[in-house]
Amino acid sequence: MESVVESSKKNALDGMEHFLKVLSFVPEDKMAWTPTPTSKSAIRIAAHTALYASRFARMLSTGKLPGGDNLEEWLAQRNAEEAAITSRTEVESIFRKGTDEVLAALGSMPPEMIGKTLDSGFGWSVPMTWLMNLPGMHAIAHAAQIDYLQTCWDDQEVHF
Repeated sequence: MESVVESSKKNALDGMEHFLKVLSFVPEDKMAWTPTPTSKSAIRIAAHTALYASRFARMLSTGKLPGGDNLEEWLAQRNAEEAAITSRTEVESIFRKGTDEVLAALGSMPPEMIGKTLDSGFGWSVPMTWLMNLPGMHAIAHAAQIDYLQTCWDDQEVHF
């Protein structure tokens, strides 16, 4: 039977690969397209997804959420980091590096950490096993957003 660490590693890697495959079907002229002025584009969704891999690795290593004491300041910084990424090649490089960090964090996680609960500091908590699977779930969820954008410009194919 596969361990929770090994299945979490597989989910993270599979999620990243699925996301990048879905993103590969976005035409270059549609990467910055949005259905409304306040919607996120494919490149913005991709930047967000890619950057979070490293953030998840830090959460897995430290058992703490990012952001510290000033959530609004951290969110503004996060948004600026996402907006600064403007190419598919940047996304892929950042995503692969971050996923390598996730795999390393999972591989070095002490067994006693796996049974812990992460307190967000914002009134909710999650089991560490949920956080261990979050990198893969996060990538799959955002790949679905890219799928939806594709239907907005009338790409009705299922890209697997």
